[in-house]
Amino acid sequence: MWITLVSIIGITFVFLFLIYNGVIGYMPDIEELKNPKDRFASIVYSADGQELGRFFIGTGNRVYADYDDISQHMIDALIATEDARFEDHSGIDVIALCRVALKTLILQQKNAGGGSTLTQQLAKQLYSPQSDGIWERALQKPIEWMIAVKLERFYSKEEILKMYLNQFDFLYNAVGIKSAAYVYFGKDPKDLSIEEAATLVGMVKNPSYYNPVRKPERTRDRRNTVLDLMYQNDMLTKAELDSLTKLPLTLEFHKVDHKEGLAPYFREELRRMLRAKHPEKSNYHGWERQKFIDDSIAWETNPLYGWIEKNPKADGTRYDIYTDGLKIYTTIDSRMQRYAEEAVVEHLGKTLQPSFFREKRNVKGAPYTTNREELPSKQLASLIDKAMKQTDRYYAMHHAGASDQEIREAFNTPQEMKVFTYNGVVDTVMTPMDSMLYQKHFLRSGFMSMDPVTGHVKAYVGGPNFAFFQYDMVSTGRRQIGSTIKPFLYTYAMEEGYTPCDMFLNTQPTIMDEVGRPWSPRNAGSARVGEMVDLRWALTNSNNWISARLMSQLSPATLVRNLHNFGITNHLDPVMSLCLGPCDVSVKEMVSAYSAFANKGMRVDPVFVTAIADASGNIISEFTPRHTEVISTEAYYKILSILLNVVDSGTGNRLRRAPYNITAQMGGKTGTTNSNSDGWFMGFTPQLVSGVWVGGEERYIHFNGMAMGQGASMALPVYGKFISKVYADPSLPYKQDVTFKFPSNIDLCHKEYYGEFIDENDVSEESIEGVFD
Repeated sequence: MWITLVSIIGITFVFLFLIYNGVIGYMPDIEELKNPKDRFASIVYSADGQELGRFFIGTGNRVYADYDDISQHMIDALIATEDARFEDHSGIDVIALCRVALKTLILQQKNAGGGSTLTQQLAKQLYSPQSDGIWERALQKPIEWMIAVKLERFYSKEEILKMYLNQFDFLYNAVGIKSAAYVYFGKDPKDLSIEEAATLVGMVKNPSYYNPVRKPERTRDRRNTVLDLMYQNDMLTKAELDSLTKLPLTLEFHKVDHKEGLAPYFREELRRMLRAKHPEKSNYHGWERQKFIDDSIAWETNPLYGWIEKNPKADGTRYDIYTDGLKIYTTIDSRMQRYAEEAVVEHLGKTLQPSFFREKRNVKGAPYTTNREELPSKQLASLIDKAMKQTDRYYAMHHAGASDQEIREAFNTPQEMKVFTYNGVVDTVMTPMDSMLYQKHFLRSGFMSMDPVTGHVKAYVGGPNFAFFQYDMVSTGRRQIGSTIKPFLYTYAMEEGYTPCDMFLNTQPTIMDEVGRPWSPRNAGSARVGEMVDLRWALTNSNNWISARLMSQLSPATLVRNLHNFGITNHLDPVMSLCLGPCDVSVKEMVSAYSAFANKGMRVDPVFVTAIADASGNIISEFTPRHTEVISTEAYYKILSILLNVVDSGTGNRLRRAPYNITAQMGGKTGTTNSNSDGWFMGFTPQLVSGVWVGGEERYIHFNGMAMGQGASMALPVYGKFISKVYADPSLPYKQDVTFKFPSNIDLCHKEYYGEFIDENDVSEESIEGVFD
């Protein structure tokens, strides 16, 4: 018996010795044990210090928390529940192992408890692969013991606790204590109360079984068990235990998802830019020619674009935004971002969308236009068929071998489904075809606001709801810009010596285009027809006829070059009709272009990020604005004076009236394209330049009439709501009394201005107005 006992002990000792030295099983090398490969999500911060979101893959939403950042209640609850002798053992709790062996093997008790220490559990989290059977798991146990012993050699007890709490997966993308504290209680780990800490520790036994969101009563009972264990280990008094166990389970649950939270469109665009590769033409389809051009320009001029490729680590490897725990400091202001998102949802959800649904109700082919001259029936059917073939349902059925007839029958068979509304997702029954067309009913929007001097983007909204409409209409989408192109045309004219006071005949012109064909543009308004009008009045009222007459005296090719200088990168045809804005441009490009009107002729490229730091907080990269002078001083004040008048007495004048009643000095321009397909408003003050686009998913989806379909009705209210909220917030630095500085003694009606800058902070509207009297 003694020989057998000694032999078993000796064999066990040799077995563990071989495991300890890596001869049997897997044993991380010393360097990896000293420096475990921690994987942390990268955090995206707003300019005012708020967390906007995180970049992670799968269950990788883990953010580092130091020991001092964790509530002592959490430490006490964890030790009391999982490893009461944690401070006394060196990785293996022999007493606990003997207890488990006695109760399980001899007494045959199923509730013998566990013998794993916190250090062993950490070893399992860090190094144990998934086991497929009982024997593999049996071998894993002694391996974890030996790893635990080594971990105890290299780390203090505090460091082991910190690593453990940074590793554990608490469900709902809450990996690590910092994520868990936020997801379940909206707090930092150091602020967790005793009962909140006990709730999270209770989940450690089995997060799915003790799920506080789905099983609150069961989790509350487990929480109380943890509290009782804390009492038994002298971490709570009896009075504290009695009062805490009576408390209800209270959560402040925050779902963490790439589609949730503030600025989801911005975060997705930021992720795309950071991970972009060097553009190679062979990697682009033929129809992506413009995208290749845009990406090539961005690669050369924007240090944020392709940042990972351009900024390798010291060892030559690339950063991984999903696992390297980067800290990305953006220019977004969380308050302004919230106001922008609210403005989009309020205007679209409460005003535009209900009106659009009413207009399209019981209309065949809705939401597409009923104008068959614009959209013939055959083309309408083709558009619907194409939309069907682009759905995931069609793709899956087609690749599963279903016939075209079977697919169409499936698309016309009612099914239970969830659909988007502005009042939340609702359960309904409809055919997949109807749900596809229902989705197309929703109008889309793009909004961006930035500082015209620094280029810092303060708010960015790419659509009405990222979870359902993920196509970004700020950076990715391009739509016709209509009359918002006219300030560029008039700026070109001012550079050529024209003044706001130059007179033109306000009648419909007939102009010969580039191939000798007559072109007679239409005009939306009928004011002052047949009269001589000045350029100031013409742009203020967005007159198409005067723009066409002006274009006929200038060069379309030069206008194209000027537009490119303003930052518009896509191909532009040098034709006469370009003056009315048939070209496709993004909201981001338009905001950058209009920044020149707010910043003395200096255009600034949008800046998304000010700095990027590594997981330790060391700054890796910093980003500065890039300016381009696009308007001369002489031309600048001429065009600025007109654009200010657009808001004071022109197409943007409703900003001066209820419900906005904006008194701030601001310039702007509305824009509406053919058939009301696109509504635009560009607005700027000395402190902010903003752009709004509103329209359908396709240009054939639009309002029938100008009342709701013009830029002043579709887009301007989004800006009005946003800027009203900004001015109403005293914590923001934007004030309505900030004005543009004009030179003294300026005469905008002369071919050349004269005078010097004044020292006063503003020039009154009357004094600017006076130069035209």
